[in-house]
Amino acid sequence: MSTSKATTVSLQEMKRNRHKIVMLTAYDYPTAKVAEAGGTDVILVGDSLGMVVLGYDSTLPVTVDDMVHHTKAVTRGAKQTLIVTDLPFLSYHISTPEAVRNAGRLIQEGGADAVKLEGGREVIEQVQAIVRAGIPVCGHIGLQPQMVNQLGGYKVQGKDYEGAKRILEDALLLQAAGCFAIVLECVPTLLAQLISERLSIPTIGIGAGDGCDGQVLVIHDMLGITEKYLPKFAKKYAELAGDMTAAIATYSQEVRDGQFPEAHHGFKMSDEVLERLVEETGRS
Repeated sequence: MSTSKATTVSLQEMKRNRHKIVMLTAYDYPTAKVAEAGGTDVILVGDSLGMVVLGYDSTLPVTVDDMVHHTKAVTRGAKQTLIVTDLPFLSYHISTPEAVRNAGRLIQEGGADAVKLEGGREVIEQVQAIVRAGIPVCGHIGLQPQMVNQLGGYKVQGKDYEGAKRILEDALLLQAAGCFAIVLECVPTLLAQLISERLSIPTIGIGAGDGCDGQVLVIHDMLGITEKYLPKFAKKYAELAGDMTAAIATYSQEVRDGQFPEAHHGFKMSDEVLERLVEETGRS
């Protein structure tokens, strides 16, 4: 773990030096603190918060206001980590000026260091404009959750020649447009390795194998807090959901049995004050 905060420039140095980049999602103050304490280089405030912490079925309902709100919390919890925030659905598709304005909000109001957006050749103009505004941009190709309805579900991308060629071309276009890094999601391992070798900027994989320059996981998945569907590419490093449920069950039982709170959980007052209170209120 580095003692200095990662930057978009230092991530590229890490690639050149073959040092793997560690990225995790975080959506609030406490998870940001533990992600930073654990040695994460980059925290992604992902629009996956829609599914992970807001209870939606997809990322599509997430708004720019949601992303600003959660980014503020994350930046309060992680002071020494590079913070990248997702531009959510329709926040950069309608017009290039609106894309720049929304990216600016994530930086100016949320406190993010950089933004991430999904897409390849179709978003090059927006990437260039955001970069010209002085805002670092991370690309995201392969499986694009914001396009889930068009893709027909959460499916691996780039398995055939035409699909793989398009993803490779998009990666090169995003690099030329000024992206400092690119997330590769749910693409074949060999394709991700080829893209990583062709690019001078880092690749961050999620379901893209070990040939990428770094990896990202959803913190709730890797900590075992998520109890529903776990993607194939995710690995649990803890089983906190079970521990949390058991702790709450114990607390519930102790409250019902009168075992909690105990005397040492309370606060004292003098007998004199109590006696005076009883005496004086009793006369009224």
